[in-house]
This record gives sequence, structure tokens and C-alpha cells, in this order.
Amino acid sequence: MASVNKVILIGNLGRDPEVRYTPSGAAVCNVSVATTRNWKSKDSGEKQEETEWHRVVFYDRLAEIAGEYLKKGRPIYVEGRLKTRKWQDKEGKDTYTTEIIAEQMQMLGSREGMGGGGGGGGDDHGEPRSAPAPRAPASKPAAKSATGFDDMDDDIPF
Repeated sequence: MASVNKVILIGNLGRDPEVRYTPSGAAVCNVSVATTRNWKSKDSGEKQEETEWHRVVFYDRLAEIAGEYLKKGRPIYVEGRLKTRKWQDKEGKDTYTTEIIAEQMQMLGSREGMGGGGGGGGDDHGEPRSAPAPRAPASKPAAKSATGFDDMDDDIPF
């Protein structure tokens, strides 16, 4: 039986991105995204609100783009997958965290607010990349399109 591990979030960044590099030189960017759910209480009819915080990790070129263009408070669209990591803390106790490994990202909002959009592919956390991720940035179309934008520079992240 086939299975699916897909997450789609639209929310706001809770802090500025943190970019670091692995010993091999691969970029890794961590952000925290807040999503808010609103509803009316069945009992009192009062408006209720619940905010959920999500840890999102970007890799490679998408990590560099996120680190350069994302800022605290900015709205963002993220597609990815869930991954749970396990490690041992200082006392030797097993600790777990579940993160969203971002595969696509779109900056939302006005261009004035540094929105405007971007996207790209990512790879597995700590695993070698064996093939390009689907819809990766900076890829030229195989055939000439009818849009007339074939000669555009694909390296622009938005």
C-alpha cells in the first residue's frame, strides 16, 4: 500500500532564520512558523484562538534563499514532509523532535514587505542526495515554451 508524508503550512515566521553549514559545506536553515486556528466556542459563543508553532528545516540552495530573504513576522507558504529525530541529551536521556523538512517554499505578502515568492527543492536530513528533488530551482525547460520567457535567468529566487 502506498503512503504519503506531506505537510502544507501557511503561517508567519516567529524569528529570523538561522543558517549554518555542515562540514561538507551544505547550507541548513532553521525557522519557526506559527499557524493560528480561530473558532467560536459552542458554549459561550466567544471567539477562540489557538497558535501552533512548527519547526521547519531548509537544505542546500533553498536554505540559502530562506536565510537571505525571510525575516521574522513574514508570511510564508511551505510544503514538505515530517521527520522525527532522536538524540541523547547530556544525561543520556532519549530526546525526540519532529520537524518539517521543507521541499518547497513561497514567500507571501507584498514585494515591499520582502514577499514576492520563491521556491525550490531540498534533500533528506543527513542523507546523501541521490537525485534532484522534484521542481528544483534553476532548471531550464527541456523544450521551448510558448510564453516567450525562455531566455530569463532562472537563478533569481523570487
